[in-house]
Amino acid sequence: MQATTAQMLIDGEATEAASGEWIDVDNPADSSLVGRVPKGGVADAEAALGAAARAFSAWAGTPAATRAKLLVTAANLVQERRERLATLLTAEQGKPLPDARKEIDGAAETLRFYAEEAKRIGGEIAPPNAPNARSFVIRQPAGVVVAIVPWNYPVSLLAWKVAPALAAGCTVVAKPPSETPLATLAFIQALHDAGLPDGVLNAVTGPSAEVGHALIRSPLAQVVAFTGSTETGIDIYREAAPTLKKLNLELGGQTALVVFADSNLGRAIADGVKRSFRNAGQICNGVNRILVHESVAAEYTNRFVRAAEGLRIGGGFDEPAPDLGPMLNDAGLERAQRHVDDAVRRGAALAYGGRRLLDEPFAVGRFYPPTILTDTTGEMLVMREETFGPVVGIATFHDVDEAIAAANATPFGLVTYVYTTNVNTIFRVAEGIDSGSIAVNNVSPDSLFAPYGGWKQSGLGVELSTHGLEEFQRLKHIRIELEA
Repeated sequence: MQATTAQMLIDGEATEAASGEWIDVDNPADSSLVGRVPKGGVADAEAALGAAARAFSAWAGTPAATRAKLLVTAANLVQERRERLATLLTAEQGKPLPDARKEIDGAAETLRFYAEEAKRIGGEIAPPNAPNARSFVIRQPAGVVVAIVPWNYPVSLLAWKVAPALAAGCTVVAKPPSETPLATLAFIQALHDAGLPDGVLNAVTGPSAEVGHALIRSPLAQVVAFTGSTETGIDIYREAAPTLKKLNLELGGQTALVVFADSNLGRAIADGVKRSFRNAGQICNGVNRILVHESVAAEYTNRFVRAAEGLRIGGGFDEPAPDLGPMLNDAGLERAQRHVDDAVRRGAALAYGGRRLLDEPFAVGRFYPPTILTDTTGEMLVMREETFGPVVGIATFHDVDEAIAAANATPFGLVTYVYTTNVNTIFRVAEGIDSGSIAVNNVSPDSLFAPYGGWKQSGLGVELSTHGLEEFQRLKHIRIELEA
């Protein structure tokens, strides 16, 4: 595709960076230039925050039904531009084009969902504490929101933040990822073209050390919504502390898939392969480690390896669509290799994969094969850190208590997948594992209708559902004393 030049959006205007500098964006499948975006800085971040602050009062006072209509119009426009958005996303991120289309569809559906939720914002009448007193509790928009998203699912994760924020009556400054900014900026432009007033939604691209920190530190920002690594989340926590902002952080995971002897092994294998290697393992709720009951471990592992061997690897635009595209950057390749080498050095067996693909046609891209390690132990990096690549470790357990302990043996708690047909085991494991989401006999942990958030070092707050909308609201108590 022809290289694209995109611009930031500040106060309704397409804007270049104050510095005049640009960031190049490449295709991880072949290293070709996909486009460029402005290299924004502190001045650009401050301009966007100022625009959002000026627009806040009018947008917060806009009737919820009007906000809802604009979100529906935006969803329709995103759907109309689906192919363009998906093409940009595949070109810059590497994921297969069908997966990119699904991401755009999901983002549009998120806008529609929160359009409906906007119309349901209400309050409550609290019990009076005196005969002549009346207490009302209302929900009001929190203020200017900073939305920072990662490069792996940039459009859908931005929708998870922007849709509820706008529905609640907040204005937004978005920071798209520098690695994959093109589809995100096009998505933001679609929302603006749908009729959002100037300044209600803004976008600034540029280095996190400058733009991100300026947005987080500013007293104009009242909420920071972020998806990314735990390390960055801790940094945001620190930077936001002086102004006591509200934080919504969906952070790293180290997701376990727990397979019991009575499970449907075929399903547990197919789903495990899908969630271990989809998007080349670059997904926050991807499977990092598989814990299998010792009585079925050999069969499970053999069939899992055979299934992985049948996966197709290729560029996102290849026909037929590949199962795995490239990894985004060299840092990801290096981390995957470091985890594999560490596990082998500590005694793990390499059952499949384990080395970057350098033969044709993969030599010009950043391709890593699906990789499976067996005989793993808890001290290995692959079993305690997030690889964020197509690498999975397999270990065994003896009973339910040991499975729960193993699943909880990291400081993370985003998602856990469990496969069993025993209702007692389902409840023991689901209630005993410290994760924000437990998916039993499936690997689809997120739903627009239910909260999605991490426990422990996997985050603060939740996204999705009406609970996700509440993250962008403040409660206000109004107490009235009646005259006798």
